[in-house]
Amino acid sequence: MQRVDFAFQQVMQYLNTQSQGRTLWLADENTPSNVSLSPPNVDVVCNRYDLFLSLQRAGWSCTFGDFTLYTHSDASFDRIVYRISKEKPLVHHLINQAFRLLKKNGCLILIGDKSEGIKTFSRKTASLFQTPLVERKVNGSVWVSEHIKSHQTSDTDWLDDQNYAELRAQSFDNGKTYYTKPGIFGWQKIDKGSAFLIDQLPDMVGDTSLIQGSVLDLGCGFGYLSIELAHYPIQLTSTDNNAAALLACSENLIALGNKGQVVPSDAGAQLPSNAFDLVVCNPPFHSGFSTSSELTQRFLNQTARLLKPNGIACFVVNQHIALEKLAVSYFRDVKLFADNGHFKLLTLQAPKKQKDSI
Repeated sequence: MQRVDFAFQQVMQYLNTQSQGRTLWLADENTPSNVSLSPPNVDVVCNRYDLFLSLQRAGWSCTFGDFTLYTHSDASFDRIVYRISKEKPLVHHLINQAFRLLKKNGCLILIGDKSEGIKTFSRKTASLFQTPLVERKVNGSVWVSEHIKSHQTSDTDWLDDQNYAELRAQSFDNGKTYYTKPGIFGWQKIDKGSAFLIDQLPDMVGDTSLIQGSVLDLGCGFGYLSIELAHYPIQLTSTDNNAAALLACSENLIALGNKGQVVPSDAGAQLPSNAFDLVVCNPPFHSGFSTSSELTQRFLNQTARLLKPNGIACFVVNQHIALEKLAVSYFRDVKLFADNGHFKLLTLQAPKKQKDSI
């Protein structure tokens, strides 16, 4: 039985309630992609490409980006609806931006689960807005708070967002510096699974000529795999669903001399079929706040479509993910290449006929 997302239900109740003036919905990773038709006078900003495409198809007025929001004028919205994100600096950034974007007497509506920190974020927001805390419990551990902007400027300190809107050069354990930022998976460290994959990649591929053709970094994040691959004589494509990841990966490849192209896609769905000699992937296995095997299957399905008939895909996953069992539905040749007790490396070859997208 699918878990009911009571927090998202609250989001939709607010959006479908008639309101005077303009409403802005800040839609983050915790939003399902099968959202219904849009109500009038609601603008959406989202940082997920799959959600952006889905919302557009459903008729929403939607912008894809990294929540910088600087293209929106001060005091331009009467209401802002936001279910809090997982990343604390991003939540602080969006609360600060909401204060700027709201008209006088406009309202910021915060929604979230107690385990996600909604109570703390609501208290901080009330302090920033300099208004009494108005909150209510709606179901189980889901809470909603409403914050009215009663004055135009704040003489209190802004919430610490760690300069979320800016990419920053971050020094990592390997002595290298990468452009990255909060909100990107592993933004302060090299993922050990990705490092394992890069270390073993020549042996996984076997025929190094495959690292001289067209190569796809599927789910590129800030671009660690892409950066390491860019030293080979390849035609590199890097793709991700997350706007912040795309910005960081692009900046990192520019720093190497404009190596490759960085494009948005939903698990590679917008890329051409049979286009790549090699696909490397450290797939995400979380969708919003929960683990999603469906997401893993989407990555496998698209990899089978994207790979050339004689190509090879090299995946790394956490040891507890049974990728090899899922992969046999999409590839004739599935091999466990290595297992270091924490991560597994798998090679996938001979794609089966493409299935309908999951």
